[in-house]
Amino acid sequence: MDMKKRIYLELRNRTPSDVKELVLDNCRSNEGKIEGLTDEFEELEFLSTINVGLTSVANLPKLNKLKKLELSDNRISGGLEVLAEKCPNLTHLNLSGNKIKDLSTIEPLKKLESLKSLDLFNCEVTNLNDYRENVFKLLPQLTYLDGYDKEDKEAPDSDAEAYPEGLDDEDEDDDEEEEYDEDAAPGDDDEEEEGDEEEEEGEEEEEDDISGEEEEEEELNDGEVEDEDDYEEERGQKRKRELDEEGEEDD
Repeated sequence: MDMKKRIYLELRNRTPSDVKELVLDNCRSNEGKIEGLTDEFEELEFLSTINVGLTSVANLPKLNKLKKLELSDNRISGGLEVLAEKCPNLTHLNLSGNKIKDLSTIEPLKKLESLKSLDLFNCEVTNLNDYRENVFKLLPQLTYLDGYDKEDKEAPDSDAEAYPEGLDDEDEDDDEEEEYDEDAAPGDDDEEEEGDEEEEEGEEEEEDDISGEEEEEEELNDGEVEDEDDYEEERGQKRKRELDEEGEEDD
């Protein structure tokens, strides 16, 4: 999705002057430049353009109220003097993962008098000797560099890189759907387990009934066999008596 379309979608029927936070991460910039942003975003305080293929910030509009600018994972190698002109009140700037190689590239940032936090993770400039000491000298207004102050104390959460307020509503909706599914799943499992238990109990009862019927049939059959045996024995004895009587008469 290109940057202009993404901005249109992010507006969600709002006017640019109503927007205070704008997240454009992972969309496509045209020729490595910012497009679709205008001076109408006069209330914008937070702008995130992570991994959009930027090579320049020259097209950034005038954003007097912008406080936090996220430019990480792009291909910016210079032209930062524009920031002092376009975003004079910037306090947090993240340039991690860009092509910044030397201190002269970030020198224009000293005109950003309100700049409090600067991040340059994964930039070649961090490999220079005495990198941290020299950056703090070059930009005396800085409190935190790469998340730590001059005494190597970590920045508090309020000054950390992650800006929770920059999350998309879509991400929040996805989280809510996942939570809903997680909540619903146990109930479904319980119902299935209860149904299985009831079905098993029903099968056991049926087996018991069948077993009982079989036992009764066996008892009846046994009884019938015994009756037949008694009857045959009685007939045999009667026949024997008759034969004995006939023999006596013949005598």
